[in-house]
Amino acid sequence: MAVPKKRTGSSAQGHRRSNWKATKPEVTKCATCGEVVLTHTVCMACGHYKGKAISIKSPDYVETKLEAKKPVKKVASKIEEVSKTKEVEEVKVEVIEEVQAEENTEKAED
Repeated sequence: MAVPKKRTGSSAQGHRRSNWKATKPEVTKCATCGEVVLTHTVCMACGHYKGKAISIKSPDYVETKLEAKKPVKKVASKIEEVSKTKEVEEVKVEVIEEVQAEENTEKAED
């Protein structure tokens, strides 16, 4: 096992430890309520960030839904094909129901 040849002096030890210190967190004032807030965080008092209502705590908060991305052309064409086949199937079902209704009326008349 490696062992240091000489003891580290207190001065060298102090120089090594000189950069090991706590720093104060950066704070700013909230633009809407004036509360002291950590930088780049939502205000815990009013729920605003950069002047916009972000949190549910804010009375101005409006829930927004993410917009769907535009479908790729291949996907769009497949969606159109599926919708066409569904329409055809719906028409087939309607025609079958009409034919069955006509058959039932003919049987009732006999």
